[in-house]
Parts: sequence; C-alpha cells; structure tokens
Amino acid sequence: MNTPIFRKITIKTYKPGRSFLSKKKKIIKLSANESALGMSNNAKKVIKKFNDNISKYPDGKFRDLTSIISKKYNCNQNQVICGSGSDEIIQMLCQLFLNRGDQVIVPEFSFLMYRIYAQIVGAKVIFSKEKNFKVSNNEILKKVSNKTKIVFLANPNNPTGTYIPTKQILELRKRLNKKILLVVDDAYFEYMLNKDYKSGLELFKNKSNVFILRTFSKIYGLASLRVGWGYGSKKIVDALYKIKPPFNVNKIAQVCAIESLKDQSFIKKSVKHNLDWANKIQKTLNLYNIKTNDIGPNFFLLDFKNCKLSANFVEKKLEASGIILREMNSYGIKNCLRLTIGNDNENILFLNKLKNIFRNV
Repeated sequence: MNTPIFRKITIKTYKPGRSFLSKKKKIIKLSANESALGMSNNAKKVIKKFNDNISKYPDGKFRDLTSIISKKYNCNQNQVICGSGSDEIIQMLCQLFLNRGDQVIVPEFSFLMYRIYAQIVGAKVIFSKEKNFKVSNNEILKKVSNKTKIVFLANPNNPTGTYIPTKQILELRKRLNKKILLVVDDAYFEYMLNKDYKSGLELFKNKSNVFILRTFSKIYGLASLRVGWGYGSKKIVDALYKIKPPFNVNKIAQVCAIESLKDQSFIKKSVKHNLDWANKIQKTLNLYNIKTNDIGPNFFLLDFKNCKLSANFVEKKLEASGIILREMNSYGIKNCLRLTIGNDNENILFLNKLKNIFRNV
C-alpha cells in the first residue's frame, strides 16, 4: 500500500534527559530538573482519595484552577490559560503568532522546545550569542528584523542556570519593538532568592506585549501529570482558548495543581532544601575546578573547561554507578553536564561517587 504524502520534517527532535541505563535496575536520575522532594502531601492525598467520575470530561476552562492562581498571584483570572505542561502553551503561542517565514529569537543555549515549535510552523529561529552562558540584550537586539515576531527567554535559563537581573530584562522590553512579543518562562522562579531577580509575572503582569509561562512540573513535583499555565493580555488569552484542545488538562492534574498551590509549607521546605544542598554541592565542585552557575534554580551547569577530567569521562563513570546527569551536546554546549539537585540520599551518593572518581585518577 502507498503511504499518503506528508510534509517532510527536518527539525531535530527533543532529546529528554535519560531515565534508564541498560543493566542497571536502580538508578539515580539527576537529569531532568525534577522536584527533589517529590510532590506536596496535599496532592498525594488527592490522588489516593480521588473517586470523582473519570468517565466525565474535565473542565476545559479550568475555572477552579485559574481562580486559585489568580488569587495567589493577584492577577486577572480571565488572563490565565492552562496547558498540558507549559510546553503546550509554547506550541499554541507559535501557532497563534507565527507564519512561515517569520522569525523568533532565542538565546543560543535555551530550552529546546522554543525552537522546535517555532520550526514546526515554518518560522526561522535566530540565535543570539551569550556571554559566559548569560543572555545579552545587545546580542538579542542585533538579531531583530522586521520579520521578528517573538523573543523567548527562560529566566532563570535552562540549561545554563544563569538568570537575567531585573534591570536588564526591563531594559530589554523597553528597547524591543513594541510589536514583538516577549515570552518570559518562569519555570524555576520559586527557587530564586537572588536580590536582583524578579519573576516575569511580577515585572510584566500589566504588559500586553509580554506573555508569562509557569509550570507545575518543577518545584511542585507534578511532572507526570503535565500541567502548566500562562498569563498574558486578554486578547491573546482569548485567542489561545480558541485554538487549544478542548480538554487538554486532565481532572486529576487540575485538582492536584489546586492542592499544591495551597501548600505553602511544602514550597518553603523545597526552597530551603535546594539552597542548603546547592551550597554544599558547589563547594565540592569548586575543589575539582568544575565551574558552575551562581546558586539559584534547582540545577547546575557543570563546566569542565578548567578541570583535569572531561565531562564525558565523569558522565560515564557516574553512569557506571547508576547516576544519570544530563548531557549537553544536544544543546550545543561542549564539555559540560547539567546536574539536578536531588534529595538528601541522592546528593550524598552523587558527591561520594564524584570524590571517588577524582581520588582514583
């Protein structure tokens, strides 16, 4: 039988952090920036006791969830939209704003889904140079043309772990053409205690040409349930509702997200855990001349440029012990690994194994 002709797809597909190792039953996964402490007890209770009618469709307008989001963050409920992970909202933004031949600008080392969804709809992705893995306003502005429709920024950035200070990101929005949509991805904002940092929502809540992304996959530990949300002008959000799938966020995900937002003590505990372990891990990495980003999000970019061992060598040694870090070649970053800050036991095992690797060479 002849297969009907379909459009040729030439883009590079997303390569997630590895979850399995051959011949290893027990692994420590520090490759996907997932929650070190799992999920809130509130969410666990919901899942255990959930007995709602699964045969009925979920609320396609997420009214209960968007209501608690709007109250928690003091924003307009009518300007909130939810997605099956924030990456679905990235996809919808690209479908809404981009035509074939349009351009989007992303920092050269940035979350891969920005470029993938832009390319799927036929837009051209323009990469702005970074300086020491940090976003540069001037490099972004150099790339702006009359075809530029969107600039995507994650703050803090994945995979580099660096962040854009408040003054810099405000200046960028001021200098960008007002018709260009600035998308600010707040995926890791909860972890950020840095004095010169503010989240995109806090800075741009009332801007009609900025769209904010948030997720429940990271600090809230709901990665498997796939739920995120976005905030922007009512005109944009109304248009997104027209093109979104009708029941894109399942009922259990919505209820767990609601309960997670109520559990402020879990967030405080997660942030403290992250800060405590980030300090310990960074001190150990410094002993081996492994350079990292400043403490902030729940992960480090490990740069082996000045280290006597290569990233590839250390990666293989760790994997032999069942410990998985994120390779950076798929991002175009050489001789680096990305390390997620895990739970107490995971971090202890990682640091002990790292010491053994360096002791035995």
